[in-house]
Amino acid sequence: MSYTPHVPYVPSPPNVVRKMLEVAKVGPDDVVYDLGCGDGRIVITAVKEFKARKAIGIDINDERIQEATKNVKENGLEGRVVIKKGNFFEEDLSEATVITMFLLTNVNEMLRPKLEKELKPGTRVVSHEFEIRGWTPKEVVKVEDGNMNHIVYLYIIGEHR
Repeated sequence: MSYTPHVPYVPSPPNVVRKMLEVAKVGPDDVVYDLGCGDGRIVITAVKEFKARKAIGIDINDERIQEATKNVKENGLEGRVVIKKGNFFEEDLSEATVITMFLLTNVNEMLRPKLEKELKPGTRVVSHEFEIRGWTPKEVVKVEDGNMNHIVYLYIIGEHR
């Protein structure tokens, strides 16, 4: 049985995107997966500014896929940034060294067994705003954005319990 989550599209502000990739210590050896990639800003930033080897954005919404694909082209990152239309519950995430997400607590909870099964020890999982219940964060960082505060949670597979 497949689950298709409904998560409202709310883009992460640029300073939150950078902080997510910073706390995950993204670098040239990393393969970054963004679950629910929206307009592609995280995967684009991961490759462009943090020099990730490759980044894959997965989204189920046609409009977001078109927007993300256009943004990847405009940044000249085809080949290093891949945008996939699909349900991230059905995608193989085992290649990832970093997972980023801005989902909801209940979706994170449903995703938890899949992440534990597919991700290798040492893989960093970064969640914007919503914790992964049952896991212990390695780091919790507050990010100010004008008049709003955001929270970034960093988990490391193998050290998450």
